[in-house]
Amino acid sequence: MLDLRFIRDHAATVRRAIEVKGVNLDLDELLQLDRDLVALKQRVEAMQTERNANAKLVPKATPEERPALIQKGKDLSEELKELEPALRAHEDQLKQLLLRVPNIPLDSVPVGKDDSENVELRREGELPQFDFKPLDQVEILEKQGWADFERVARVSGSRSYLLKGDAALLEMAILMFALDFLSQRGFTPLSTTALVRPETLVHSGHFPGDEESVYKLEGDELMLAGTVEVPINSLYAGEQLSAAELPLTYAGLSAAFRREAGSAGRDVRGLIRVHEFRKVEQYVLCKADEAEGLKWFDTLLGNAEGILQALELPYRVIQNCTGDMGAGKVLMYDIETWVPSEEKYRETHSCSYLGDWQARRTGLRYRDEDGKLQYAHTLNNTGIAVPRALVPFLENHQQADGTVRVPAALQPYLGGKKVLGKPVR
Repeated sequence: MLDLRFIRDHAATVRRAIEVKGVNLDLDELLQLDRDLVALKQRVEAMQTERNANAKLVPKATPEERPALIQKGKDLSEELKELEPALRAHEDQLKQLLLRVPNIPLDSVPVGKDDSENVELRREGELPQFDFKPLDQVEILEKQGWADFERVARVSGSRSYLLKGDAALLEMAILMFALDFLSQRGFTPLSTTALVRPETLVHSGHFPGDEESVYKLEGDELMLAGTVEVPINSLYAGEQLSAAELPLTYAGLSAAFRREAGSAGRDVRGLIRVHEFRKVEQYVLCKADEAEGLKWFDTLLGNAEGILQALELPYRVIQNCTGDMGAGKVLMYDIETWVPSEEKYRETHSCSYLGDWQARRTGLRYRDEDGKLQYAHTLNNTGIAVPRALVPFLENHQQADGTVRVPAALQPYLGGKKVLGKPVR
């Protein structure tokens, strides 16, 4: 959410952000509603002033004058009462429009309509060279007896997964490695819930606009979050922190749930685009300073790259264009990891800087060194998400006999094993 005064004073800038981010919003409608609301409030305030002045005249009035003054007071009160619904309706309508106003992207962000116009910044790591015919993720899992897609589908429907044996241990090992990695870099580990109230998704910026992707628990006023960012972002909702308490840096672990509505026909094979997964998410709440925010952006990106490098996975870093960065972000990079069977990179991480856009929705404020209340800046980036990360992991580290090599950094989390599985070919 942007400050309403900023929108009034920088309408051209906001209009441009709406255009380049492809947001469905009529800024003229919002500005007219704002003007109407200001006029309505002024009318209400004038009537309240008149009513108060009239009330002060009643005790001093003559017996002949008093009935008319009393009646006037009643008439003014009745008019004010009749204006209350209109005032609330205007306020609610304006709030809903304000929630749809996008943040202003940094000047360095490339303008583009969708992910086809994202910009590759660099590639890291060597692509694997196999002297045998490599298997894809599903073939590896099935040959090793590490998954049972058919049986779990009978339990949970399509696009669910069940891992067995070494694959289940590998999933947990990668999560624990990521938590340790981030903890050693000063991030506080959190094990948190995916159950959230609807307002937390408004706070994070997922609502309005992304309702179709969220699972709702009917009768409980609860929903299932699709990222750990959602519950963490609302932990301090409405509170006033001190400058000395910032930055807050978290590595949150929880389950995550996404309906993936509208993805029919896209690649959903095996461990790709499952409805339920587990994720370690980086989250930062820092002072309202762009230079500090950009410093943390680089830190979050570096942490994610460090995890992939330790897992010995080749990847590339992408700068998202305006049409693929989401309404609330001023800067966004994706990391895509190499999937040999598809001969392409797939997204595994998204690093986002939101300025104070998210904090205004959540009420995340702090008192600066001068005692002034400021809205904090927020950032987030994936630490690791499984089973998504297992797809490149299994395929890049497969060996000729069907086993999977374990990088040195991960071996302590798997009882010292250097290889997973048994020879199957």
